[in-house]
Amino acid sequence: MKISIGTNIKEGPWGGGNLFAVNLKNFLEDRGHEVINNLSHDDIDIILITEPRRTSESSAFTHVDVLNYLSYVNKETLVVHRFNECDERKNTKYVNKYLINANKVADQSIFVSNWLKELYQAQGFNRTNTNIIYAGADKKVFNSKDYKAWDQIEKLKIVTHHWGANWNKGFEIYLFLDNLISSNKWTDKIEFTYIGNVADNAKFKNTNVVKPLSGNELSEEIKKSHLYLTASINEPSGNHHIEGAQCGLPLLYINSGGTPEYCKDFGIQFTGINDFEVKLEELIKNYKKISLAMKNYPRNSDIMCEDYLKLFNKMFEEKPKYLQQRNLDYKNSFFKRVLFNQTRSK
Repeated sequence: MKISIGTNIKEGPWGGGNLFAVNLKNFLEDRGHEVINNLSHDDIDIILITEPRRTSESSAFTHVDVLNYLSYVNKETLVVHRFNECDERKNTKYVNKYLINANKVADQSIFVSNWLKELYQAQGFNRTNTNIIYAGADKKVFNSKDYKAWDQIEKLKIVTHHWGANWNKGFEIYLFLDNLISSNKWTDKIEFTYIGNVADNAKFKNTNVVKPLSGNELSEEIKKSHLYLTASINEPSGNHHIEGAQCGLPLLYINSGGTPEYCKDFGIQFTGINDFEVKLEELIKNYKKISLAMKNYPRNSDIMCEDYLKLFNKMFEEKPKYLQQRNLDYKNSFFKRVLFNQTRSK
């Protein structure tokens, strides 16, 4: 198959969407499929929309470009749309509506968590061909090789990492932990390392701040710690805690967004500042048991990519059904508008 993934892939540290595209591209190519990131070929079998917002630096093409392709180049190409974003993540007010509209050109919709799917359904998304495919990280990079679990003698080293510096990435909790380290109770017991970009109004005093890293450098830095913390709010999936878990670190995770779907059974959940310290103590008490369970953590990019390939193959086999179900009514005001805008922009 020839598959076009709508992501401008970046080198070095970048967001989880970029890593998704890298992992899927490599997986598909290793299995003999051709992968591109444009719509310049007239024989594309599957188009995967990953970021339809033209203003996004990672967007290789938009839903408007896809509609134009289906209308004038190849009407038999199948379209999949991956949802991995929402207004709730960064307190915006336009993303969900935009993505629901963009999805009208898709034959299949993928959500990275059940939480995200239900959020969109509550806001008007009502398409029937939907799947949940959980994210995963590259196990060749993020694995427990050379990782040493906490011996319960030295300081417990806690780590987190983020590319994005939005406040909702969890900075309220990270600053709370930073202050906690100053207390007599914890100063000789814990350390905290933050890897990545820091929010402008987050001023750490007791935290080890490390520049953004990627690949093996990131994996090696994560494995210097014993416990992985994520406090990211309304995260649809999040690659950060997946990478931490694959490195073997037990998880201390916030009950928000799709995160619990990824972390359940592999750590301790907290709800916010009010119970953070209690849950940290609970994890310390159960550290050894949870640490042993980490070898069974199920999320990695091979499993994720295999799920995508299975879906692509199934869609390709059932192409007549999908084409019959497709309802790109060009008299519809939405499609008339996007086609007009596409033509006018040329």
